[in-house]
Amino acid sequence: MSVSLAGLPSNLSTLFSAISGTGSTANSAASLVSIAQGSVTAATTGASSENPIVALQVAQRNQTQDIKNEALQPAVQRQIAAFTKAVNSATSVKQLLSNPTVLNVLLTANGLGSEAGYPALAQKALMSNPSDPNSLANQLSGTNSQWLSTAQTYQFATKGLAIIQQPSAISTITNGYAEVLWRQSLDAQTPGLSNALYFIQNAKNFTSAVQILGDSVMRSVVTTALGIPQQIAYQPLSAQEQSITSGLNISDLQNPKFIQSFADRYLAVEQSKAQTSTGSSSNLESLAVQAQGLLA
Repeated sequence: MSVSLAGLPSNLSTLFSAISGTGSTANSAASLVSIAQGSVTAATTGASSENPIVALQVAQRNQTQDIKNEALQPAVQRQIAAFTKAVNSATSVKQLLSNPTVLNVLLTANGLGSEAGYPALAQKALMSNPSDPNSLANQLSGTNSQWLSTAQTYQFATKGLAIIQQPSAISTITNGYAEVLWRQSLDAQTPGLSNALYFIQNAKNFTSAVQILGDSVMRSVVTTALGIPQQIAYQPLSAQEQSITSGLNISDLQNPKFIQSFADRYLAVEQSKAQTSTGSSSNLESLAVQAQGLLA
């Protein structure tokens, strides 16, 4: 496992050296106890005191059933029903993508929910030909690769409604919509949990720093966990790549254990940031106790 701990607060750096297995198990456990004894104070009101590592474990364990429960919520059911009806009755791509509900469900399910407020842009991007290097989907992929991925998936420009009107496509979209809503609901109690789940599920698909930088969630998780400031976005692409690869061995993203520990690290940093922003101190005692279960 190759990952730099530079940029982390000293207590988190020590904690994640222990979690990731640096040194013996006994020494790692001792480090966790030392952190707990030397750094713990009660979290004050205003930031979640829930252990982020435990919250992630619970979310992973209950994910399938929780997504089903989310899909059964009345508001979600109404959105899914309206989406399904509109897709099945549509006679043109333009008509379909002009429907606000359809656009919201489709974009949300494909990781573009934040773009739903720009319907004209979304319609043009999704209707552009992904095979054309000058298409809008390709142009936008420099900042968010999901535009190109979504245009390639449904191929509106060349196949019209043929793909999206398939029952399997409708099911995939509506299930994805419910999953994203479920993940987002988790962030209220555990900042960053939605991103952590996305990272765990998708990290293995990323084989270069450029790909990571082109995915908004992956970029956020990796830069946050590595302590890279958000201002990196204003640097040349080569400098951004270097910032990623100097702290992360991309090949480690093929290792499920590494992915899990990296997601844990991201969540701990997110919680530390949230608590700092509200003037509360780090509640590491519970985190340390639970983290012992991650030691090999």
